Amino acid sequence: MSEHTETGLRGMRGAALVDALERLDPADLGQDTLDVNQLAGAIDPRDLGKDDFRRLLAALLRLSERAPELDLSKVDPAHFATLVSRASKTQLERVVAEKTLRTRVLGEIFGRMSAHLKKERSRGVRAVVHWRLSGGDGDGGFDRYETVIDDGECSVNREMTERPRVTITIAPADFFKLITHQATPAVLFVTGKIRIKGDLAFAAGLIGFFDLPKP
Repeated sequence: MSEHTETGLRGMRGAALVDALERLDPADLGQDTLDVNQLAGAIDPRDLGKDDFRRLLAALLRLSERAPELDLSKVDPAHFATLVSRASKTQLERVVAEKTLRTRVLGEIFGRMSAHLKKERSRGVRAVVHWRLSGGDGDGGFDRYETVIDDGECSVNREMTERPRVTITIAPADFFKLITHQATPAVLFVTGKIRIKGDLAFAAGLIGFFDLPKP
């Protein structure tokens, strides 16, 4: 990235930064690209339009093909949680309506579960959880993920390989709010935004097995 381009981006915030990232030619990116966490810190979804958050993630996804430093996997968990927690339901729905972004963001969240598992709390626990995210293109119109908590370890699969202790059905936007402490399983359950099949008591305490970053 040229020094002029980098300096210009450093001085931008909000929608102006999103516009600049969309216009940026990946060929202009060099080895010394901006840190993706600096970009994340310059964005507050509350100041963006309904489609701007989707545009931001799409621009980063495009640029990361040339500059891996801008990949979503490089975003600090606290920054990621802040972005998601501040995004409106409409903004989040726009993100998951785009298949490529939906797959990437959901994959990023589930891919980090192992790192966030509270190992001591989950010692001696064996539980399989099936997640069904509505609006997907899988069987029955769901994107499906299987998380297996096994004696202090957690693995994630896209194939449903084991009998679940609990199956959770939820819309992606509500799932995002759940994992960023913007909603509790109890509230989502009584408002009909989450459906639980199986061990209800375990499902109610499931989030407590993970040290999820707070915005």
